[in-house]
Amino acid sequence: MRKLDQRGIGAMEFCLVAAPLFILMFAIFDLGRYAITMQSLRTLANAGARTWMINDCYVNNVMKKASPTCAGDPLPALADKKAVAPMIGGLSPTLNTATGGGALTVTASVTFNMLMPIWGSTLNNPSATTTIPF
Repeated sequence: MRKLDQRGIGAMEFCLVAAPLFILMFAIFDLGRYAITMQSLRTLANAGARTWMINDCYVNNVMKKASPTCAGDPLPALADKKAVAPMIGGLSPTLNTATGGGALTVTASVTFNMLMPIWGSTLNNPSATTTIPF
């Protein structure tokens, strides 16, 4: 009986295994980037809330038993935001403040693009919120 020619089998097996391997590897890399960005946004929202608490708009009003009137961005400079959350990288996060319902709410958000198209647009706008009751 004749022996079959086995040349090229290794390359074919690599092609079959490489596609799922690389998809899994890049998906893990992408989710890791997303997790780091979310942690940076949480840190940034906490720093913004801390800035408002230290600032006059929160402490003086709460001591007078009045609702705080904080508005705008507590950390307006991009350099200040990157000093607090350096893992944001080249992104420009925004901080928004809202008062109501007996709490001061600081929300940090950023536009984030995932590398893998399998996620769709569900993870492109992460945000983190910190709420301080008064």
